Amino acid sequence: MAEKPQPVKVLYCPICSLPAEYCEFGPDFEKCKPWLINNAPELYPHLLKEANEKEAEKVSEQLQSVGISSGADGAASAAQPGDTSSSKQEVKRLPGGKIKKKEKQEVVIEKVVRNRRKCITIVRGLDLFGIKLSDASKKLGKKFATGASVVKGPTEKEQIDVQGDISYDIVEFITETWPVVPETAIFFIEDGKKVPAA
Repeated sequence: MAEKPQPVKVLYCPICSLPAEYCEFGPDFEKCKPWLINNAPELYPHLLKEANEKEAEKVSEQLQSVGISSGADGAASAAQPGDTSSSKQEVKRLPGGKIKKKEKQEVVIEKVVRNRRKCITIVRGLDLFGIKLSDASKKLGKKFATGASVVKGPTEKEQIDVQGDISYDIVEFITETWPVVPETAIFFIEDGKKVPAA
């Protein structure tokens, strides 16, 4: 007589309530990972390997913060008190060794013509003076009775687009409304060149 088959015991994940084999297809796999590493390491051996690598990285970071090097020439590369300023400067450098420049506090006004007759006046840099762009666009729209909106420009920075050619009237309005912005910090872009408004 053949043996009666025994029921299979299935290990269920308490986080996503799926069988452990199917956790990776569930909604919260990142939350399930710690439980899987502890309770079902044979199903996901790569998770165990990743956890060990992360642990090793944490330990090496702690050692480096204390000043002990994990390299072979530990005595030669030990941190010296004079080296702290150079390490802070390296943090400020961009990839390729270039140093990131601070943005100049200036407002740039540019007139863009589209469809041969319609103009848009673009205002960039008001946010560098601590002015909220949404409030500024509302004030510009009310003052010049036109549409004004905050949009992202080509450099992924926010700017104000105002419908119509108001480029020369806008300088006086900006200096009166926001005294923080000096007239010497306002520039126009004419024929691809930056020209001071004053």
